Amino acid sequence: MLDGPHDGPLLRFGLANAYLQAGQPAEAVKHYRDCLQRDSLFSAAWKQLGKALLADGRPEEALGAYRQGHQVATDKGDIQAAREMAVFIRRLEKAGEANAAPE
Repeated sequence: MLDGPHDGPLLRFGLANAYLQAGQPAEAVKHYRDCLQRDSLFSAAWKQLGKALLADGRPEEALGAYRQGHQVATDKGDIQAAREMAVFIRRLEKAGEANAAPE
C-alpha cells in the first residue's frame, strides 16, 4: 500500500505505531516523519514522534518534536494533545536540568 493510491498520513501513522509497539523505534521515527511531511498538522503524530524518539534514546530530538507538536496542537485548538505534550516537555526539561546540574 505504501506509495500507492491509498498511501497517506493515516497509513504512515498506523505503520509507525506498529513499529513502535514492535520495539523498533528507529523505524517508527521514519514513518512518523513521513506522516508529518504529508500532514504537518497531525497532532497525534507529533506526540508519537516524540515518544518514538525517546524510545530510540534521542531526548533532545524528542523535546523538539514535542515543542513543535505543542504549537501545532495549540494553534489547531487540540487542547488535550497540547496539554499532554506540555507535560512531556516539562518532564524532559526537568530531566535535562537534572543531568546538567554539577555534582
